[in-house]
Amino acid sequence: MNTFSKLGLSDTTVSVLQQMGFETPTPIQEEAIPILLENNPTDFIGLAQTGTGKTAAFGLPLIDLIDESNPATQVLIMAPTRELTQQTAKQLVEFASNNRKINVEVVYGGASIMGQIKALKRSTQIVVATPGRLLDLIKRKAIKLDDIRYVVLDEADEMLNMGFIDDIDEILSYTHDERVTWLFSATMPPAVRKIVKKYMDSPKEVSVFAGDKSNKDISHKYIITKTSNKLPAIRRFMDIQPDMRGIMFCRTKRETQEIADQLGEKGYGVEALHGDLSQAQRDAVMRRFKTRSMQLLIATDVAARGIDVNDLTHVFHHTLPDQIESYTHRSGRTGRAGKKGISLALINSRENRRITEIERRLNVSFEKVEVPSIEELKYSRVNNWANLIINTKVDDQAEEVLNHLHGQFAHLSKEDILKRLITTQLDHLMIQEGEDSNLNESGNDRKRDSRDGRERRDGRDGRDSRERRDSRDGRESREERTPRKGRSGFNRYFINIGTIDGMTKADLIHFISDNSDVPRNSFGDVNMQKNFAFFEVDDKQDRGLAEKFTGMDIEGRELRVNLDDESNKKNKTVSSSGGGGEFRGRKSSFRDRPRGDSGSRSGGGPGGFRKRRRN
Repeated sequence: MNTFSKLGLSDTTVSVLQQMGFETPTPIQEEAIPILLENNPTDFIGLAQTGTGKTAAFGLPLIDLIDESNPATQVLIMAPTRELTQQTAKQLVEFASNNRKINVEVVYGGASIMGQIKALKRSTQIVVATPGRLLDLIKRKAIKLDDIRYVVLDEADEMLNMGFIDDIDEILSYTHDERVTWLFSATMPPAVRKIVKKYMDSPKEVSVFAGDKSNKDISHKYIITKTSNKLPAIRRFMDIQPDMRGIMFCRTKRETQEIADQLGEKGYGVEALHGDLSQAQRDAVMRRFKTRSMQLLIATDVAARGIDVNDLTHVFHHTLPDQIESYTHRSGRTGRAGKKGISLALINSRENRRITEIERRLNVSFEKVEVPSIEELKYSRVNNWANLIINTKVDDQAEEVLNHLHGQFAHLSKEDILKRLITTQLDHLMIQEGEDSNLNESGNDRKRDSRDGRERRDGRDGRDSRERRDSRDGRESREERTPRKGRSGFNRYFINIGTIDGMTKADLIHFISDNSDVPRNSFGDVNMQKNFAFFEVDDKQDRGLAEKFTGMDIEGRELRVNLDDESNKKNKTVSSSGGGGEFRGRKSSFRDRPRGDSGSRSGGGPGGFRKRRRN
């Protein structure tokens, strides 16, 4: 098998790779590096999925090819996202660690431009940038491209998807004609081919996709279920595999956020990553994901580019991508570094042909699996709980605490106690009222096909479903202005916290649950208003709930939680007045933070609020 020393790299660069522990190149590195070194200067196209080592494929030759004695900027690398530019710059610095004369700077939006201008005044041979920020710096005359010899377009397909084509056009107009262009991409849609034709001269091309070693540890699977059952199906996979950690890909930003909100409201550790988030929000989401503060990241294809997270067990495809290569790109997030991973597609009964097409084009084999039934979830949870108890080391103080119980369990048999403990575990399952035990579809039922077709048309058009939702929301908002008793089996409560405080439904459920010990699956409807909110709680779980918030302050403001009883005139007055004048005009920094942070609320108030007991 080939090694880096046989690819034509300098001894200095090879020694750095040895220090970093790299011994064997990946397929894209093995094919690209010799071409770039031996045919310099040459235009080049490298096609490969994420996680195959594309950065080293162009970064290592660049370290050897640039003139280290020339302090001018010679290399320009453009990438679509801040995360990708940061990772690329970090790797290049490591590759050049044995050569102190080579300097790498990274520039991107969302950070201080003045700091970046100051950094660029130093000798900088390599600049890694997002197109938007780079163009801004060019117009400010903070960077000169007169000496650019190499331009690298990394993740070219996504830069086009994100609308950077005009920026790239303008940026390249500032470079001289003698520069060479290296283009790396996971896919090659027509728009990328246009770039090739416009800016590149007889480029050499390397394509590394299906059947590569990078996919050998990925198991490709799919389920068939109705479109409306995809979310319950995801919940069941998360419930039955609590150690799961993965990414779920969605097509649109709206879909991504809606799914994250719905799962977050049920207490799952999920967050959304999409283009509507600010850079600060994106950074916060990624920090929590990398520190394992959430179970599932829900992302669009564009937002997920540049994410480099190890040990992901699953990749979910809420909807299959339009381009076959994008499937490879998505699934390549798992099954890395010799570890096994699962790529699971959720399809409806008319999409079998898409699975067949992916199998044929990528030379992979899919296994059809079943969505776990409610019975399987119950047995799985109880078995996990039983194993936890069996393997728990008894605390030295347990005996003393047991003696203080004064025989409270004496009238119960061992079986009675176990049944009660098992019931507490089953109560934590997120099974929705009326939810079918079997969410699987056959895939060849024409009636189901027709229904799924209507659902898919609703999804494309969205008008009917939005009108129904808007109508329903209108009814809910009218109802919220008039307090009412909770539906059967639930008690309805009022709380003087609302959306003006940056709260979401998920935040409120977490906050109430954390401070009252009411299980999160015991909440019913939650109706958020500007200055207040109503929430429903199972009437078997809410004993003494309001009293637990008596005397509690939220950032110096008295917190109020009380039953929303129609016979309670005071409650009617409070809710119709918007929860009190002390909320009006108040701003909260929480509204600028990402939603659904299930991993950071325990013991605290919503959105970083601090609570204290009043004296």
